[in-house]
Amino acid sequence: MNVLLTGGSSGIGAATARLLAAEGHTVAIVGRRTDRLHAVLEDCLRDAPRSRAWVADLDDLELAEAIVDEADDQIGPLDAIVNNAAVPKRLPVQEMTAAITEEVMRVNFFSPVRMTLRLLPRMLERGYGVIVNVASLGGRLGIAHESAYCASKFALTGWSESLAIDLHGTGVAVRLIQPGPIDTDIWDRPGERPAALDVPKEPPGIVARVIADALTGERFEYYVPDLKAVVDYKQSDMDGFIASTAAMVARGQEGD
Repeated sequence: MNVLLTGGSSGIGAATARLLAAEGHTVAIVGRRTDRLHAVLEDCLRDAPRSRAWVADLDDLELAEAIVDEADDQIGPLDAIVNNAAVPKRLPVQEMTAAITEEVMRVNFFSPVRMTLRLLPRMLERGYGVIVNVASLGGRLGIAHESAYCASKFALTGWSESLAIDLHGTGVAVRLIQPGPIDTDIWDRPGERPAALDVPKEPPGIVARVIADALTGERFEYYVPDLKAVVDYKQSDMDGFIASTAAMVARGQEGD
């Protein structure tokens, strides 16, 4: 496959790019950090010599669309897009601003939407394609101090569900990945607050493996690790979920 992958300079994206290349896929990697991105590309080129990289901040939505065109022309036709790029912006909602929320929505939601819609007509014309949206457990339940991030991931989750319905039977498949706590630099980027709750984290490679499998799999949604029971609990007792989560956060703050 020829795969366009965003957020490829570190974490889940870097692990996925390396895994896909090792399995013989050509990858077009997009990331913000030049040195890290080129290091990932260098690894990919050993197994997938047609792979390419684009240094870009997907806050620029027109640039995001232009990269789709360039990647489809240069390594294409693109068989799949993996929308993985994301920013956290971890703040209590009392300190959140509209501008910060809009920035998070541009990177985490509107750039996947714009890039997918740019590529979709070509996929439909070819009668084949895979759209993989990497959301988050925070796309199914609220997380303390993550209002903007959760808003973007809830939006990506809902959009993916509707996209899958609309594209059913067209030959274009939609896959939704819901990572839980994964050990990436999203937890400690410069300028970010610590997470409200300190929880055990899984290596990014487990998500990369699921993304790679989802490209040829049949299921719509994948939880990595499988924390769907937490989502089911929330759905069964929303008030209890809110109260118990708030209490855990309060106890954690008392212990600081």
